[in-house]
Amino acid sequence: MEFSREEWIRYSRHFKLPGFGSEGQQRLKKSRVLVVGTGGLGAPLLQYLTAAGVGTIGIVDFDLVDSSNLHRQVLFTTEDIGRPKTIVAHERLRKLNPDIKFNIYNERLTSENAARIIREYDIVADGTDNFPTRYLVNDACVLLDKTNVYASIYQFEGQVSVFNAVGADGSRGPNYRDLYPTPPPPGMVPSCAEGGVLGVLPGIVGSIQASEVIKIAAGIGETLSGRLFLLDALSFTTRTLKIRKDSTNPLNGDHPTITALIDYEEFCGMKESVVAGISVEELARWKKEAKHFQLIDVREPDEYKLGNLGGLLMPLSELEKHLDNISADQPVVVMCRSGKRSQTAILKLSSHGYKNLLNLDGGILAWKNALDPDLLVI
Repeated sequence: MEFSREEWIRYSRHFKLPGFGSEGQQRLKKSRVLVVGTGGLGAPLLQYLTAAGVGTIGIVDFDLVDSSNLHRQVLFTTEDIGRPKTIVAHERLRKLNPDIKFNIYNERLTSENAARIIREYDIVADGTDNFPTRYLVNDACVLLDKTNVYASIYQFEGQVSVFNAVGADGSRGPNYRDLYPTPPPPGMVPSCAEGGVLGVLPGIVGSIQASEVIKIAAGIGETLSGRLFLLDALSFTTRTLKIRKDSTNPLNGDHPTITALIDYEEFCGMKESVVAGISVEELARWKKEAKHFQLIDVREPDEYKLGNLGGLLMPLSELEKHLDNISADQPVVVMCRSGKRSQTAILKLSSHGYKNLLNLDGGILAWKNALDPDLLVI
């Protein structure tokens, strides 16, 4: 595979690297990398993989650009708000390096399409922000013999590893299930939307993730296979922990029980439970008619201060401290940003005997979209 004159100039600093040179660049040019997610981690991943000369890059995402993305998702601008992230990313990346082939998947990665998409690539870079998709990507990579370069971020902390990599003896290294055999209970680990994230953090962690992808694709250096890199940006401390294969791993342990992709929402306990709900329109009618009910807001104080519907603030993490203040003899409407935390709150309260609970469907976002577009919601 020959290089054009433009490529010799573009990648000249790679050609001069000891142990990299034209052979490493050739391997990069032949490589096929799938990036799952174009958000905080996906932005630096895609930019550096494109700039480095990875020959074929697949981009999977189903989301639209939102103004709350812009403090960390540096592929996007204010003008892109409301547009599909995959489309905007493709436009930007083509301008960065027109020699790269891009495959765009403007869809959610699911158990139904994951094998079809992932089997076309050598390496998968997981830049997702939820546990069902992380387990899905991991399991698909193990079942299809693909290397999974993983990273995640939370508030001020990040972690990176390389899963299911081929070792010197030809065997595969540890995978995500060796590190995390079971997912945390729903609601225990807040998302970025709920817990926040330092804007620069995904740029740091995503760049480390890109470095691991490039090393694997180019065949250089020592990767994080069998190790978990941890970064605390607030204290600027790092640790590297060893990961060992688990003989009870249901994918590739001594007695595998998972031979095909499963329902990962159900596995992570995130299947929609049957919780009674109320629409924002009905809640507005209740308010107008002065119906007797109690409204509880389980968001965090900063979210509540910015915009609220006048409910009692009882953050989900402190909910059980407020049991004495929750009515048992009138309807209780529980609300949050989107309806997910409030559903978790209702399940918690139900275990304490409450049977008068209603979930505000769609949360305060639905109220804003349907009834009050000027309401500030973060």
